[in-house]
Amino acid sequence: MQIVRWIVGITVFLALLLLSIQNAVDVELRFFTSSFKAPLIFVVLIIFACGVAAGLLAGAIKVARLKRQLNRLRREQRRAPDVPAPHGAVPGTAPASGPGFERSPRDDG
Repeated sequence: MQIVRWIVGITVFLALLLLSIQNAVDVELRFFTSSFKAPLIFVVLIIFACGVAAGLLAGAIKVARLKRQLNRLRREQRRAPDVPAPHGAVPGTAPASGPGFERSPRDDG
């Protein structure tokens, strides 16, 4: 797996290197009243980096929210009294167990 990772990394690096060599022409960027000139590859890479940063930020926000939710659930579980599962089993661990599958007196045979 490490070899595949290295091959993909080298391939991406070479592709970006060729892209930067072929797009060295200057472009003019205008933002409202200001403008500046920069190489096209610089502009492309800056926009790409901003997209990656936005994606990472969105992922980090999601992870933080899930961690808060997990910590809240763990606190609630610690505070709750130990209540045994109905019929001594956790629902879903045995065939036909859980709510709605209670034994009736005629099921005993």
